[in-house]
Parts: sequence; C-alpha cells; structure tokens
Amino acid sequence: MDRTASLAPNLPTVSRLGLATRGGSGLRPEDVEHAIARGVNYLNWCGHPDGMSQTIAHLGTARRNLVVAVQFQSRNSRHAVREFESYLKQLKTDYLDAATLYYVESGEEWSAITAPHGSWEFLDTQKRAGRLRLIGLTTHQRPLAAMWAQTGLLDLLMIRYNAAHRGAEKDVFPVTSQLGIPVVTFTALRWGALPNPTPEDPSGVQLPTPADCYRFCLANRNVAVVLMAPASRPELESDLALFDDWRPPSAAEREAIRAHGERVRRTAGTFW
Repeated sequence: MDRTASLAPNLPTVSRLGLATRGGSGLRPEDVEHAIARGVNYLNWCGHPDGMSQTIAHLGTARRNLVVAVQFQSRNSRHAVREFESYLKQLKTDYLDAATLYYVESGEEWSAITAPHGSWEFLDTQKRAGRLRLIGLTTHQRPLAAMWAQTGLLDLLMIRYNAAHRGAEKDVFPVTSQLGIPVVTFTALRWGALPNPTPEDPSGVQLPTPADCYRFCLANRNVAVVLMAPASRPELESDLALFDDWRPPSAAEREAIRAHGERVRRTAGTFW
C-alpha cells in the first residue's frame, strides 16, 4: 500500500492520508502544524477561517511542499473572481493547487458551471495564468462524476467512498483509472458510523477503528488521497495512528470491515 501519490507533474508528491476541515472544526493551528510534521501535506480547506487557514497563511517557504485544495462554491465567473481572490488573500498565497467545484449534484449545475461565463471558464483562465494547478469537482453523484470526468474539463475528482458506500468501485474507478484522473475520497468513517456498533452486530464482533476505516480506503489503488476530517486533537491523533501501522488490511480484516459496512448501510440511516 503506497504511502504517497503523484497528482500532477507540477505538484509535490503527497501523503495519501490528507487533512480536511469543515465548518465548526475544532482544529487549532498547532494541531494542523502537528499533522504536517507527521507527514500530511494534502490540505483541503473548507473556505471558512479556521486553524487550517491560519496555518497555511503562515507557512512561508514551506508552502511549496504542500498541496492546498479549496472547496469552490461559485457557479459563475462573476462570483468566482471574488471567491478566488478572497481565498488567496486569506491564505496569503499567490496560487492555489486545486479548486474543487463544491458539491455539484445535478446536470443543471454542471451546465451552468461549464457555460460561457461559468466558473469553470474563470478557473481555466487562472490555471493557464499559473495561479491554479488543478480544477477538481466534488460530488455524491457517481454516474455523473464518471460522465463529467470524460469531458476532459477536470483534473481531479473528489467523491465519497468507504466500507459502507462502495459504489465508486463500479461506477467511478474504472473510468478515472483509464483516464488517469486522481481521486480524492471523503467520509471514510461514514460520518462516524463505521467505528460504532449497529443493532445487527453479531456477538463479540470487533469494531473497526478509524485507522482501519482509512486503511480500507487506502488499500484501493484507484484512490489517490483519503481525507480525514477530525474535529479535535484527540480525533486527529487517533487518525494519525495509521502512520504507525501503515499496511493494507489482511483478507480477514477486509472481509470484516465490508460486512460491518453492510450493517452500517442498513441501519445508520440515509445521508446522501
């Protein structure tokens, strides 16, 4: 199981375990710095001021060793200009490594984004100017993701993948593998459900740890980066434990987490 991945020739090689923040994240700058010191260098920022944005803004020359991805909300070029410039200002950088068009969940949204004066046109201009390295897209819609990947307009996909939601193995990975498009995955813990019991668990079952959940995703060669999104330093430390036991799951471990994933899928309720 590889520890690193190459996303593009003009980007640093990245650790396959990446760090993301979301609204309300409790990570402080010192927590993000700790993750970087442990070897994490793919940072996915949510766009709201937080410990990650503060850390990036004070990286100095170390910035060149990291890949900074931002969640990009705008659907048209007018809004995209403001959003892009705001991110550069907040992060105190003159370029972004990746902008992932955030939660594009319908064909109508994609059409608006890729139409004349859509946000894709603006991002492509920034890419050609050297202010952006990769144009990505985040979605839960697997068939649409595969179709959009084939347009040639995207450099990266960000999709959900975990032991309870494995549809990407059939719908997305065959396409991205053929095209050579790197895939970043999120919700490896299925919003915290996978490391917890279900009403259907057999007696004496051993529940997967967060590290086990990340290990399951990382064992898939079609996944370039798996994002962790801890809400606190203890959660971060639990996730980083994977670095101390970096290996693929055994056949028995893989079967056990798949079986638990099926139980979670049946009992944990619907989320996308």
